[in-house]
Formats: sequence, structure tokens, C-alpha cells
Amino acid sequence: MLNQLVSDFQLPATSGKTFQLSAYLGKTLVIYFYPKDSTPGCTTQGIQFRDAYVQFQQHNAEIFGISRDNLNSHENFKAKFTFPFELLADTEELACTLFDVIKMKNMYGNQVRGIERSTFVIDKNGILVKEWRGVKVEGHAAEVLSFIQTLEFI
Repeated sequence: MLNQLVSDFQLPATSGKTFQLSAYLGKTLVIYFYPKDSTPGCTTQGIQFRDAYVQFQQHNAEIFGISRDNLNSHENFKAKFTFPFELLADTEELACTLFDVIKMKNMYGNQVRGIERSTFVIDKNGILVKEWRGVKVEGHAAEVLSFIQTLEFI
């Protein structure tokens, strides 16, 4: 899928909005998938994107977080940590399937299906230009911002 046009998709978003990928042509999109609202790693990841949000905006980039949690859970998570970006509810695993982020994971000795922490950058033309899979949270938002800054010279 890298270096290819991303298929259009639509998901319910926080703040009473609906996300439609095609509505963001002309902007760079950072779409990050995370396992679960209000868990330590996911909270840290969201906070890092929140703290760098203004810098992403300065580079014409929008951030969206996606998990399989419902909108009510997302609204609480967003409000608690004052995320300035929307969270998308993928309860049907539409985007999870499109980006192939559902993996078998070990949790307390059991195999469970879950989201592999992953981030994708879609350029202003709708082309997937970068992906990170199996993301380690620490420093990740800064790494994504650094990549976004290079797009201006391409």
C-alpha cells in the first residue's frame, strides 16, 4: 500500500463529526492507530501528539487517532487529556482492515486480536508516503513530525 493512493473511507469522529478521507485532500494526514483509550501507552502517545499539535499544523498536517473503542469512550479520553485533534471510532474495523493493523497479540498468556500500534502519513494527494508499525511510544510523535517536515522539500 506504500506509495499508493489510499482508498476513501469514512468513520464517526469525536466532536459530533464524521471523518471522510477524501475531504482532506490538500493536507498531510497523520493517522495513528492505538490499542485502547485511557491505557498508559496510548495516553502517553496521545499526549505527545497533543503537545506537538501546533507544530504539525504549521506544516499543514492534521492528526487523527483511531482505535476500536466507541465514540463515548473516545469523547471521555479526548476531554480528559485535552486532545486538540479528533479520535475516530473504528468499531467495525473498517480502517483497521484497510491499513492491516489487527494482529494476534499475547496478553497475560492468552492470544487476543488487537491493534498493532501503527502510524501512517498520507500526503496532500492522498498517497500513503510513510508507515510505522509496531511503534514504540517514546519519541514517536517527534519522529513523525521530523518526517512531515521533509515533505515540504519533495
